[in-house]
Amino acid sequence: MPAAEKIESVAAVRAVEPDVEKKPGPPAGGPPGGGPPGRTPPPDGGRDAWLTVLGSFCGMFVSFGWINCIGVFQDYYESHQLKNLSPSTVAWIPSLETFMMFIGGPIGGTIFDYYGPRHMLIIGTFFQVFGLMMASISSEYYQFILAQGICSPLGASCIFYGCVNSVSTWFHHRRALALGIMASGSSLGGVVYPIMVDHLIPKLGFAWAMRICAFLILGLLIVTNFTVRSRLTHTRKKFDALEFVRPLKEAKYSVTVLAAFCFFWGMFLPFTFVITQAEEYGMSARLASYLIPILNASSVFGRTIPGWLADRFGRYNVMTIFTGFSAIIVLALWMPSRSNAPVIVFTALYGFSSGAFISLGPALIAQISDIRKMGVRNGTFFAIISIAALTGSPIGGALVPDVLTDSYDKLQIFCGVTMLAGTVFFAVARVLVGGPQLLKKV
Repeated sequence: MPAAEKIESVAAVRAVEPDVEKKPGPPAGGPPGGGPPGRTPPPDGGRDAWLTVLGSFCGMFVSFGWINCIGVFQDYYESHQLKNLSPSTVAWIPSLETFMMFIGGPIGGTIFDYYGPRHMLIIGTFFQVFGLMMASISSEYYQFILAQGICSPLGASCIFYGCVNSVSTWFHHRRALALGIMASGSSLGGVVYPIMVDHLIPKLGFAWAMRICAFLILGLLIVTNFTVRSRLTHTRKKFDALEFVRPLKEAKYSVTVLAAFCFFWGMFLPFTFVITQAEEYGMSARLASYLIPILNASSVFGRTIPGWLADRFGRYNVMTIFTGFSAIIVLALWMPSRSNAPVIVFTALYGFSSGAFISLGPALIAQISDIRKMGVRNGTFFAIISIAALTGSPIGGALVPDVLTDSYDKLQIFCGVTMLAGTVFFAVARVLVGGPQLLKKV
């Protein structure tokens, strides 16, 4: 590469990753060929980079993809093992799944920054598979909480952070697209798992349905463990708990986190309650069982196309547009729907629009961060929004009264308003990062 082009490329990375240390000393990481970390641009491609994307795709399929089918278990438990409990009580199981997957961010980020993804993926494989095997023999509420609400998502958390942080180290200009391809694995998982569970339970029973899903997860995680790697050379540093707090002193980071918290507070409510809401207004149980697969199938495009657009028109710009569209269709389409057609249309549109958040969230953090601190800053980001994931579904369940008429209105208002608030804060963060010019790529 000519010297002038190399200097220009390095300058571009510094402009996006402004916190790169300039002090001399041994590098904390770098590309396989050497060179200071964060100063040599990521390759944006190559065999190792795309193998990491492939392995992370499989990792997202088995981790976030499993979380994406929580609505199936909410509906199943309400009518079978836990039918004596209220929807709000049952909703703690899927809420804990999402919470536990994200709350491990600071720990997962530290392990990644110190050691890379290898240990995380091995530990995650064990806990994810073991948790689902234990869920297959569960019958009491506390057993589902421990196995499916805590153990399994702890494993999913290790897999999720190992994959997200690894992909980010290999890409710069095409980072949103790479993360979008990776995140589409979770959407595909959200299509496959509900259909599998729906067909396997009547034929083989709940226990073997869960075991078969666990064996599928184990097979895909073998691929993940052999292909995912980080571009950086990871070295252990002195642990500093304040590292997780310092990013919040940056206005652009803290407002981005606040925006994500508000949006995430409402984001999973359609995933959790769209099936029960549709059945409440007359949809057959058979057709309703395909709503989550429809939502996740459209989310495959929602996690890749916005990533491609974001790399060209600005990640904050695209995030603001798609989150705003998600809030609008919740209030304007899901809320007044009382028949099959509008619910199905809403499900497809919502899967597409909300999918952008999963792929673009880490891309936004990468855009305003030093690549060497990616694990910690992503960890703080996801740990905070895990509180929203934990409380969102139980609040939604508590807002569903026992009457049949308009029984989901309060839930849908809460969902739409919180997501709209998130959109507003994303717009504010966009201004903090790139200024008020509307047509500027930010």
